Amino acid sequence: MAPNWKVRRPLTEHEEFEVVKMVLDKFLWLGTALLGIGLFTSIEQLSAEAGLYYIIAGTVIMGLFGWIIVKEFEFSRVK
Repeated sequence: MAPNWKVRRPLTEHEEFEVVKMVLDKFLWLGTALLGIGLFTSIEQLSAEAGLYYIIAGTVIMGLFGWIIVKEFEFSRVK
């Protein structure tokens, strides 16, 4: 008998935390990588303008990361 995939059980608090942690970890790695690539490009070409777009993109992703962390913290406090 095949399992019924339409029946979903709610996630426990620990499972929900693990899923959110994995997603936010990807944002952190992506932001850090973009900042590093921008810094490397700027140093390699001896021009701040060369890696500026990477640095701005990394900063935006890090800002988004911080905003999501604050929202998730506020959401967990309300529960």
